[in-house]
Order: sequence, then structure tokens, then C-alpha cells
Amino acid sequence: MLWHNILADAGYSSGENYAFLEKQGLESYIPPHGTYKGGPEGLEYIEDGDYCLCSNQKKVTFRKTPIEKNRNNNKKKLYLTKPGDCKGCPQKTQCIGKAPERRITITIYKEEYERAIARVRSARGRSMKSRRQSTVEPVFGTLTLFIGMRTINTIVIQQANKVMLMAAMAYNLKKYLKFARNEVVSQVKSAEKPVFT
Repeated sequence: MLWHNILADAGYSSGENYAFLEKQGLESYIPPHGTYKGGPEGLEYIEDGDYCLCSNQKKVTFRKTPIEKNRNNNKKKLYLTKPGDCKGCPQKTQCIGKAPERRITITIYKEEYERAIARVRSARGRSMKSRRQSTVEPVFGTLTLFIGMRTINTIVIQQANKVMLMAAMAYNLKKYLKFARNEVVSQVKSAEKPVFT
């Protein structure tokens, strides 16, 4: 295997990606996106029975795994209370409002998310983030802002690879020319210094 770690920003965060990379034996250091909130707030999750307990000690039990209607079609586990469980509860208004029952959805990739978060928050994860920000991020910033690489207008992946290779060559040439010019200037300045004998 050529590599063991994958670094990326939160735009590449998804349960599917985490699960795929783990299956390939790769350690990912990808922070979760802002929409991931973990488990439900104010409830205790009981792993053995796969249910949640509310503050009134009522079970919010697993019912099914629907596909959410969003752009990623993420699968989430649905947990519900029984309508009778919430009747007469003093916290019903704050908990569920006018709904007849407590309804919770949790991604089926919760464990993968939690492992990814633990890796990102570790000392190694912070080191990886610092390395990515100092090496990769400036390159992407230059390519998108100054070379106009916000979109690649090609049809197949092979053509997109060619575009990226050309962009990388242009980026490296620009850096090399800047380095070579600075070196020449420094040599000229050192040659201009008067020599006293």
C-alpha cells in the first residue's frame, strides 16, 4: 500500500467515506461537517438494547432505518417513543412541543463518526491538520484564486487529470522562477558590496 493516512477538510466528511476508508485499512483525519451533532441531547443512549432513555426514564426505541430525503440520501436510524409514554409528562412541552411522540434520527455511521472525531482531536490528528494547512491548503488556494481552477470543464477523469497536471506544472514553475529570481538578486547584492583591502 502506498499510503496509510488520508487528510482532507470537512467537505469530504461523511459516514460513507469514513466507513470506506476504514474498510481499506486507512486512517482518516477528516473533521466532521457542521451538520453532525452526535447523539441526541438530553438523552442517554443504551448500547446493549439500542435505545435511548429520556429524563423521565421512558425508552425511545429503534424502529427502522429510513433514507433521509437530502442530497446525499444518508441512511439514519429512527427512534420513537410510544404516544402514551409522553402523556402527562411535565417536560413534554420542552421536549416534543405539540408532537404526540419523541422522534429521533441518528446516522447509521455514528461509530465511524466518533472514531474519526477521536482521531482528529488526538495529538497526531492536530499535527496532521497543521501539516495539511501548511502544505496542501496554500496550493489549493493559489490554484483556485490565482490560476482559476474553481471548476474543471472536462468530461472524463483522464482529461481532468491532464488539467490538474498542467495546473501543477504552472504552479511549480511559478515557484521555481520566484526562487531563481530571489537567488539572482541576492547574488547581485553580494557582488555589489565594496571590498576593503
